[in-house]
Amino acid sequence: MEHIDNAKLYQDDAYRFEYVAKFVDFGEHDIKAIESVADKIRPLVPVVVDAVYDKLFKFDVTKKFFVPKNEGFDGQAPASLEELTLDHPQIKFRKDFLSRYLHKLLNGPYDARMIRYLSWVAKIHIDTPEKKSKINVDYVHINALMGFVETTLVGGIMSLNLDRETEGAALSAFNKLLWIQNDFFARFYMKPIEPAKKPAASCCAALEQFALLPAIVGAVVGAAAIYFGYVHRA
Repeated sequence: MEHIDNAKLYQDDAYRFEYVAKFVDFGEHDIKAIESVADKIRPLVPVVVDAVYDKLFKFDVTKKFFVPKNEGFDGQAPASLEELTLDHPQIKFRKDFLSRYLHKLLNGPYDARMIRYLSWVAKIHIDTPEKKSKINVDYVHINALMGFVETTLVGGIMSLNLDRETEGAALSAFNKLLWIQNDFFARFYMKPIEPAKKPAASCCAALEQFALLPAIVGAVVGAAAIYFGYVHRA
């Protein structure tokens, strides 16, 4: 049985990545699976990006985060939620960011810089002292968005008419990778477990401490979705 330093999971990005990757069995075979389909997926990136922002604009609670001026955007921010449209320059700026992110996942390499990048992507969505903007996105929206991104990406991969082995390997690899990313989000939103001095106030309060739970549940749910998708198609 391997020992895992729980405190280090919240102090060392590489250590956390290594643990979660090992837990969900993300390894070289998954990286090779991503590389094998990367050229075919790249043309789908604009479709995925547009689908993501179409979804974000369907709810005021998610659209509102794009009204304040985003860090790094040099143009004029929209004056109101009603003024903000999908063709606004700030949305184009945000779409470009998401596009670069997806290309980064496709291009790699999966080294120490990639781990720092995945952590940075998560961290910029919360309010930190070093940020110029004070945009702080609630985790419920992040979690829902990651689920939508994966669903959209899965649909794109399954539209490529790949052979079953290649398709299955790619779906499995991206499922694991996106849940590793989701775990980095969870790291910044949830606190590590501390020795309990008294019973938790509620079951919900206790569950909030399990920062690794999204990655574990996501891996299981994603694998089940892929499996039943194959059963349905068979």
